[in-house]
Amino acid sequence: MRFPLVEVALPAWIDAVVSDPAAVYPDLDAQMAFAIELARRNVAAGTGGPFGAAIFDMHTGRLVAPGVNRVMAANCSVAHAEITAIMIAQKILGTWDLGGEGLAPLRLVTSTEPCAMCLGAVVWSGVRQLVCGARDADARRIGFDEGPKPAEWVAALESRGIAVIQDVQRQDAAAVLALYLDQGALYTTPGRRNGPVGRVP
Repeated sequence: MRFPLVEVALPAWIDAVVSDPAAVYPDLDAQMAFAIELARRNVAAGTGGPFGAAIFDMHTGRLVAPGVNRVMAANCSVAHAEITAIMIAQKILGTWDLGGEGLAPLRLVTSTEPCAMCLGAVVWSGVRQLVCGARDADARRIGFDEGPKPAEWVAALESRGIAVIQDVQRQDAAAVLALYLDQGALYTTPGRRNGPVGRVP
């Protein structure tokens, strides 16, 4: 084929964080702490933006798939943490529909509320619940462009049978965003690339 194979790989350090592929995270706090740790590691290792996400079995708390922001590493503008977690979960489970018949209900836990693009991905993924740490406003405050999200996005998801829980460990999640800014944040939105927030037009 004359077109390249497109791959979005997780960073090498992920194996150290997920040493047990059958790990169980028993509650929302444990699951959010894991997503935040992914975001923190991504910043510390310089492997992507300050966003982590993971998909869990809602009944057992078993980790299905982790995800982190890989936009710059993969040269792929859609490689956000939520989307990488969704893609990996679908690959592991062998289905494009994470809410398909015979599957346990799945929860997407993300260190920051989804941007406009990831919001659409959540709708089509098949997950039954979305749990968020930092708010959209926290990401915008340090210079990220979250896109044209509808004001009533929570109600829109819930009308489709996707429950939403916000502000789980929000302070800890927002602290990772602040860490990214302190370390010389790079932005991948067109017009905002490669400069700390103070230099962005």
